[in-house]
Amino acid sequence: MWYCTSVSSDKYSNFFLPTIKDAPSDAEIISHKLMIRAGMIKQSSAGIYSWLPLGLLVLKKIEQIVREEQNNAGAVELLMPTIQSSDLWIKSGRYDDYGKEMLRITDRSGREMLYGPTNEELITDIFQSHINSYKDLPKNLYHIQWKFRDEVRPRFGVMRGREFLMKDNYSFDLDESEAKKSYDNMFKAYIKTFIRMGLTPISLRAETGPIGGNLSHEFQILAKTGESTLYYDKKLETLNPETIDPNELQSFYAAVDDQHDEKNCPISNEDLKISKGIEVGHIFYFGTKYSEKLNAFVQDKSGKNVPVHMGSYGIGVSRLVGAIIEAYHDEKGIRWPLEVAPFKVSIVNLMPEDQDCATKSSEYYEYFMKNNIEVILDDRICSIGKKLSDNELIGTPYQIIIGKRDLKDNLVEIKNRQNNESEKISSSSVIDFINNKLKK
Repeated sequence: MWYCTSVSSDKYSNFFLPTIKDAPSDAEIISHKLMIRAGMIKQSSAGIYSWLPLGLLVLKKIEQIVREEQNNAGAVELLMPTIQSSDLWIKSGRYDDYGKEMLRITDRSGREMLYGPTNEELITDIFQSHINSYKDLPKNLYHIQWKFRDEVRPRFGVMRGREFLMKDNYSFDLDESEAKKSYDNMFKAYIKTFIRMGLTPISLRAETGPIGGNLSHEFQILAKTGESTLYYDKKLETLNPETIDPNELQSFYAAVDDQHDEKNCPISNEDLKISKGIEVGHIFYFGTKYSEKLNAFVQDKSGKNVPVHMGSYGIGVSRLVGAIIEAYHDEKGIRWPLEVAPFKVSIVNLMPEDQDCATKSSEYYEYFMKNNIEVILDDRICSIGKKLSDNELIGTPYQIIIGKRDLKDNLVEIKNRQNNESEKISSSSVIDFINNKLKK
């Protein structure tokens, strides 16, 4: 399956960006409040949201980074349906494990169906239908698909909704040793994925839960407003996944608050960091749990039929949008990392009815469009305060602020939303200035 990405460029007057001043009272956490205020999402029903244009741009950015790193790691993309037959789940013994979280459906013929909360059963069935020899291993298949879990209390916006976009993939190997190689390969890919998004990932040993198996890691990203308290070796903040062995990465100490034993912590207080975190990914090795029950056998080198060893790897793609906002925001709004920002540059024309301001704004806008730099031009006729506050809210990394008074002196204000520093530079230097910033 091939995908291409287009550069996002638009004008406020054409774009659909329904910003609001105040968040609704039921929005409890920062990301939920800001996503609603910034016009990124609109609630359809409890835990279910429409993704409006700005939110969709960010979601697609994150999805593409995930896709690229999966492809780089050797995983192959497919697409499985959202609706599954219950037969495979009954066969695997997991049909009742999810309880009421699983949305069960009966079609017009009386067949029991379900809205898939995960895909271990379906992917195993696909594998066993087509692969029967060790010569065709290893295999790693992934998809990015919407899922549904009927949460008892959906809350926190896209952080814990009922419908969510998730990447999940599954590895198939001949034995445990080869399966561990696949597990380590995906572990490394996850670290690289989150770093590309401007995040600091912390990996922790985790419980396997209803998915099963005896080896699992969860991935948390650091965020001051995170829901978990993390205790970890400070080296995890600076390690380069390109140059370090995954087994070494997995050996560093990290634990959530209910697992941390202060008296028996293996690292010194000097090396121990304490931060808040948000879970954004989870990986599992579960051996032959599903392959045995669902007949995923291959012939080994001796001609014996053996069950394949499997791993499962999930990333909450839509959850990452909220998690990134939790990690990058201030009292004014969102501060997008450059890698996932819906637009790299916003051109804020404070006086759109002034001919000089309109001409200069159009000049910059046309240049960025022609050079594939994601840009939005605020050409609205509204108050200066509204323009400035909206652009702070949506968090475009670089704002080019064009005012009549400055322009008479051949000056334009440039604001870096990450650090909120502003400077005035020559209007003729703006394009070079932005180009240099984007190259760093």
